[in-house]
Amino acid sequence: MKRTSEDERSRSMNEFSARHAQEHIDNEMVIIEVNLDDCSGETLSYTMDRLFAAGANDVYYTSIYMKKNRPAYKLSILSDKAKQPLLEEIIFRETSSFGLRYYPVSCHRLGREFYRAETAYGEVSVKIGIYQEAPIKFSPEYEDCKKAAEQHNVPLQNVYDDAKLVAMKHYKA
Repeated sequence: MKRTSEDERSRSMNEFSARHAQEHIDNEMVIIEVNLDDCSGETLSYTMDRLFAAGANDVYYTSIYMKKNRPAYKLSILSDKAKQPLLEEIIFRETSSFGLRYYPVSCHRLGREFYRAETAYGEVSVKIGIYQEAPIKFSPEYEDCKKAAEQHNVPLQNVYDDAKLVAMKHYKA
């Protein structure tokens, strides 16, 4: 997987923030699903990576049982409808599936912005969720927290807690 520079990551976060700054409803979304009973974990992992790289908003697996009580996975993908053909091609090429199902969905998304929290462990980016113009969610970015925890030899949760507290104080939440 390609590593991104701090400038690329910052630019990507700014672009993301611009697109998702306001709370909104996405009405042109689709869920694509397929049941898989004969795919290896490696194939599933590779497929997930390809789907995300192609622009899927979310990809997840659910353990299920198929006929004759065979253990299997349901692969679910949330995506913008415009990306559906490409995602379907990836599913057909990378998995054992002979068919899939899809249906339209709407998604209510919180407004989002990023805050750089100055913590006892260094600077950590915190994603802020905005609902009806008020900050209600504070989610420190994992990679920043991991890096700070490793550099300071402290538990990851300490960094998460500190970053969240700093952001909450800044927003007076």
